[in-house]
Parts: sequence; structure tokens; C-alpha cells
Amino acid sequence: MQIEGLVTHNTGSHYRVLCDDGTEHLCLTKGNLRIRGIRTTNPVAVGDRVMVELMGAAGHADHPDFICKILPRRNYIIRRASNLSKESHILGANIDRTLLICTVNRPQTGTTFIDRYLATAEAYRVPAALVWNKIDDYDENEREELDFLMSLYHYVGYPCYAVSATTGEGFDTLMKDLEVRITLLAGHSGVGKSSIINRLIPGSDLRTAKISEAHLTGMHTTTFSQMIALPASSGGYLIDTPGVKGFGTVDMNPAEISHYFPEIFRLSDGCRFSNCTHTHEPGCAVLQALEEGLVPQSRYTSYLGIMEDRNEGKYRSAQ
Repeated sequence: MQIEGLVTHNTGSHYRVLCDDGTEHLCLTKGNLRIRGIRTTNPVAVGDRVMVELMGAAGHADHPDFICKILPRRNYIIRRASNLSKESHILGANIDRTLLICTVNRPQTGTTFIDRYLATAEAYRVPAALVWNKIDDYDENEREELDFLMSLYHYVGYPCYAVSATTGEGFDTLMKDLEVRITLLAGHSGVGKSSIINRLIPGSDLRTAKISEAHLTGMHTTTFSQMIALPASSGGYLIDTPGVKGFGTVDMNPAEISHYFPEIFRLSDGCRFSNCTHTHEPGCAVLQALEEGLVPQSRYTSYLGIMEDRNEGKYRSAQ
């Protein structure tokens, strides 16, 4: 017997599937799922709709059921699995929006990392927004940096939120925008994803860890991806993912990379040549706008970095 369901947990070896009849099943994957041209470390991702073959002892680790088919995805977020790796990893599938959780310091989320994530979201048609956490802990200089970054990304066209998982500041607005959606949370280790989820979903009790004072970097507390239901009144879900250090782009067509930077794409109609790469060509509207300060230098640098990926066969681990 087979039944359709939603993958809610992925531990790397087992999957938990909430089936359409309301039952939950602990599953393995059928071996042939791994040889159907799926070049990822996780052929099944949280958020996937799947067909489950029931084996008669649902939910028991000694007698798991089997995921026998992955139904078509409407979208997903993917990244390079590791430096120099040829494999990729799917963070989540069938997503309404993704939130990149950032911090100005302790740890620092750099613009290169942000831009690579946003470009990937654009490439796979996932609406994205930015959430800056720990605003209760910023000094005056860090507050100025936060204001600058939020202004920059508002200008580009991305919604931005400033919140404190400690005090609850900013959460009323954030919670309202999460209603009736499946939202994937991503970011460096230590930016406070688990603390944000604990604030949004009282009783979820996700583990948190302190920042390493020696390196001002986070310690991994989420070791697998999972989907968590928001309070019933909102009707939404969050997908929590393990923290990542760098974000490697996957299989981006060089001719289309400019499409994933909205401010560059908007200007490209003004270029003299339809195949302009916005790097050296005469009559390039993007280069002209860059000189006039209408394209942020950090965003243009990130654009060039992704263009270089195809030449180097690797990606930069960006902070």
C-alpha cells in the first residue's frame, strides 16, 4: 500500500513523513532513488511531497517504511555541499519564502555570503527576505552598520527585519509575515536561528549554543533539517536548517547570473549589447550606474565573484 505525504525531518539516514491521513511514518529511501540522476547528498529534502510504501509497522525504527517516489518540486534551495565538492545539498523544497538570518557581529554575516544566498534564491524562484538578529546587543557602531545594510538591501528590493530573539523586539511584524506560508530559515551557525524559532513557537525548545569567544563564530546546534508547525492560528511552517559557513552556487549559467541580481537586471535593458556581461563592454548601463553610485559596489563585487566560479571550478568560502 502506498500513501502520499510531506517530509518533515531529515536526519541524513532516516526521514519522518507526515502522511495525508494524519499518520506519521519513519522512512528510509528505496535504493533506486539514489541512481535516478539526482546529484545531491540528500535526494529527499524536507518539504518534499513523496509517496510512501507502507510496510505494516509505521514509525518504528526497526521496521521503517520506504519513500518510493519523490513528487515534482515547485522550487527548492540548493548549495554546493562543501569547498571543492562536486556535490550539492538541497536545504528545503516547495518553499513559499526563505529568510536568511544575519548578524552584524558575533558572528559577522558578510555581504558576499548574503548576496550568494539571495542569488541562489532568485535562481530557484524562492522569494527571499533578510532578518538581522541580536539588535539588543549592538553598540553604536554596529547599529550604524545595521542601518547601512538594511538600507542597502531595501534599495535592492528585499524585505528586511531587525529583531531580538532575546527581548522579542520586531517579532510582531515578523510573525505576521510568516502566516500561511512554508518558510525556510538559513544562516551561519550562531546567528540565532534556533532562538528565533523558540521565540516564534513557544515550547519548541530547540537547543542553542553560545558563541565561541575565541573566534566569534557559532557552534552548530541544528544537525539536521526539520519542519516545525507555527502556532495553529498562523497556519504556517518553518524549516530549520543546519548552519553553513560558505555558500557555493550550483550550475548557474553565466549568461543568466545578472538576472539573479535585481538591480543589475533592471539596468541591463539599457546596455548597448544584448549579451553584455557588465564587465568591460562599451555602452554598458550597469557599469555607468556603478560609476554613478546607483549599483552598490559590494553587490557588483559579489556578481563578479559568482561569474568567476565557473572559471575556477570552486567557490569562495565567504564570511
